[in-house]
Amino acid sequence: MDDHNKRVIETALLCAQEPLTVADLTRLFAEDIASSEIDDALLELQKAWEDRGMELVHIATGWRFQSRLAMREYLDRLTPEKPPKYSRAVMETLAIIAYRQPVTRGEIEEIRGVAVSSNVMKQLEDRGWVEVIGHKETVGRPGLYATTKQFLDDLSLTNLQSLPMLEDAAPMAAAEHLGQAVMEFDPSATVETVIELDENGQPVIQSTSEETSAEVEEVEEVEEVNPEPEDKSDEQK
Repeated sequence: MDDHNKRVIETALLCAQEPLTVADLTRLFAEDIASSEIDDALLELQKAWEDRGMELVHIATGWRFQSRLAMREYLDRLTPEKPPKYSRAVMETLAIIAYRQPVTRGEIEEIRGVAVSSNVMKQLEDRGWVEVIGHKETVGRPGLYATTKQFLDDLSLTNLQSLPMLEDAAPMAAAEHLGQAVMEFDPSATVETVIELDENGQPVIQSTSEETSAEVEEVEEVEEVNPEPEDKSDEQK
C-alpha cells in the first residue's frame, strides 16, 4: 500500500469516535483493496507510532488510537472530573467473572468467601463491564455472568485470551492485575459483607464498612449467603 493510502487510514482512525474494523477501513477507498493490505498498513502504522504519546491498538471491536498509560497523569490535569475508584469488593468480583466466566453469583460468593452486595453487581452492570448471558440449569436457574466487549475495549484487549496470566489464583491477585490497567482501584474502599457463622452454624451477616441502611436491608432481604436467592423460578415463586 502506498503512503497516501496509509495516510488516509491513519487520518480516519485519528478522527473516528469509535474503533474501526478492517471492513470499515476498506470502505475508505473507491478501488478494491484486499483486507491483507489493510492489515499490513495497520501494522506499519502501529510500528510508526511506537515512540509517541499515542498508540494504535487492536481491541475487541476494532482498531483505535489511544493515549499511552504513561500520559494519563498529564491528561488528567485537563479534566476536573476524576474517574470513579472501585473497591476491593468490586475489583475481586470483576476479576472472578473475567477469569472464571460464565459464573453465577453464588459461585462468586463461594470463591470470595463473602456475600456479594447487589450494589457491587449493579456497579459492574452499569459500567457495561458484565452482563447476564444465560441461566444455569439448576435449582432456581441462577444467572450466568460474563464480561462484555466494553470490558475488553476499556482494558485495550482483543479477546479474553489477552488477559494477563496469573501466577496466584487468588481473586485479589487478579484484581490487582486488572486495576493496573485503565480502572482506578482503591484498596481502602472496602464495601463488602463478610459471612460468619453463629454457634448454631447459621450465617451471621456483618458489615465491614459503612453502608446505608437501605443497602443493609437489601442484603438481609435477599439473603445473599444463599448462592442464588434472587433468581427463583416461577414455580418457586
